[in-house]
Amino acid sequence: MRSIKSILLGSIAAVAMGVTAAQAEVVIATAGPMTGQYASFGEQMKNGAELAVADLNAAGGILGEEVTLLVGDDACDPRQAVSIANQMVNDGVIFMAGHFCSGSSIPASEVYTEEGILQISPASTNPALTDEGGSNVFRVCGRDDQQGSIAAQYLAENFADANIAIVHDKTAYGKGLADATLEALNGLGVSETLYEAYTAGESDYSALVSLLKENSVDVLYVGGYHTEAGLMVRQMREQGMDTQLISGDALVTDEYWSITGEAGEGTLMTFGPDPRELPSAVEVVERFREQGIEPEGYTLYTYAAIQVFTQAAEIAGTTDLDPVIEAMHGNSFDTVLGELTFDEKGDIQQPAYVWYEWTEGTYTQVQ
Repeated sequence: MRSIKSILLGSIAAVAMGVTAAQAEVVIATAGPMTGQYASFGEQMKNGAELAVADLNAAGGILGEEVTLLVGDDACDPRQAVSIANQMVNDGVIFMAGHFCSGSSIPASEVYTEEGILQISPASTNPALTDEGGSNVFRVCGRDDQQGSIAAQYLAENFADANIAIVHDKTAYGKGLADATLEALNGLGVSETLYEAYTAGESDYSALVSLLKENSVDVLYVGGYHTEAGLMVRQMREQGMDTQLISGDALVTDEYWSITGEAGEGTLMTFGPDPRELPSAVEVVERFREQGIEPEGYTLYTYAAIQVFTQAAEIAGTTDLDPVIEAMHGNSFDTVLGELTFDEKGDIQQPAYVWYEWTEGTYTQVQ
């Protein structure tokens, strides 16, 4: 197996670790929150990218050339994401399997578009990424308007006469998801009791919880990440509330249960069909587990993004951007997520979301 030269770019100053792009034949990258409160997702992406590149190089690389992987840390900060994007340009990256947070992917995509770099996000769900992004921007996950529609349908069917609160963390992902859910819910003739914003990164949400309690909220929909959602559900239980918590794909990490403990029992969330259960992923999942890695969340999505790029380059016969983009449209790609095809915007055409429930420390798909 050929070696992977992996560089962690925690900041612009962190570039000088190990091999440089000038020594590489084909340089690709992933970027996400490698540090900070969402670092569990960055770890998922890094794990997925590293094994994908290891497998790729073992099979002869891309068009016979060895692949070097760079890993960037944007900490889910938009400004840092732009800095990382510019650094990737300087290091000769031709493909970015990133970023994680929509608030990072969207501004970084402007750099990739301007500099002619293909971007396939494994995880950014805000519609604006592909609605407003360049022809070089794709994703292998679903969109928040799809996710919000599914959540709204569930709320309308099960809580139409209940008190519903929708909250968000003001980020491109969180607010986008909350707003998509709210719009779809109102479109079904159901009104919310509360619509509130909260500040991410705090440890005490008792004021918000007290507001929910005052309004006898039966179900809380959280547009945001697992850390804050976990604290909210725990603090609701501490105040004697049995309010149902529902959220989106940013709860797909075992860290959620580490925060909530038994308070997280029964939490519902939307996420794509679990790729770990797909026949297309069996061999890769086994190799992850042999390394002591559980490929949860967006691990396999990152692996799949690299598979798509590789196959598109093989179809095009080159890693040059325009022929690769042309190959991305009108072809299907065999990945650990199953067969993927892309529409004219760069979104996948496959079903994107199903329901999961957290119980006894794990999330399982609701049949």
